[in-house]
Amino acid sequence: MFQIIGGRNVQAVRLLLPRSAVRVEAVRGRKSRSDPVAKSKEGRIKVPPPVDPVEMVVLKERYTEYQLITRALRLEFKEEVLRKKFEEETGSQAEERARQEAEEHRALMAWNDEENRRMLKARVLRLQKEEEEVERKKIEAAIQREQEQQEFIKQKEREILKLQEEVKNFITLESLDQRIEEALDNPKNYNFAIDKEGRVVKQTVLK
Repeated sequence: MFQIIGGRNVQAVRLLLPRSAVRVEAVRGRKSRSDPVAKSKEGRIKVPPPVDPVEMVVLKERYTEYQLITRALRLEFKEEVLRKKFEEETGSQAEERARQEAEEHRALMAWNDEENRRMLKARVLRLQKEEEEVERKKIEAAIQREQEQQEFIKQKEREILKLQEEVKNFITLESLDQRIEEALDNPKNYNFAIDKEGRVVKQTVLK
């Protein structure tokens, strides 16, 4: 770029260097802004300095050259940015990025499939355990019902046997006279008192 311009590349570089900030003094020395004009300067008319035509032409040429340099650099920077952007979108970098994204997608899909298989296996095991638990509870309930049924039958059998024994002592029409005679021969006294332990502590005498 500087070879096209010629031998003034050093000057162009100087023109492109960042300028320092312009410093403006808040107070002009020891004189305040409200002070009057000095007596030595009263009536003086400020005349602008004379302009040298040759210097004016040189400055104009340099300013035109500065504008051309900055415009060329701006276009070159813009072209470089656009070229990098184009390479990122359609060049080797885009292909590399697409390849990395494809590999990442395959890795994620493989991990997803493996996770699905693991979750399916865990779900099948959980369902099997739940079915086994339900079956075990059914068997335990059936065994419990069977035991209750057997206990109920045994209890009824005991009640039947007890009732059969009690039937032997029932008073019937045939044994009524005999039982009356036995009661008269063996009187029983139910007039007695017992303590807290159930012992007879006081009993009246039959007359």
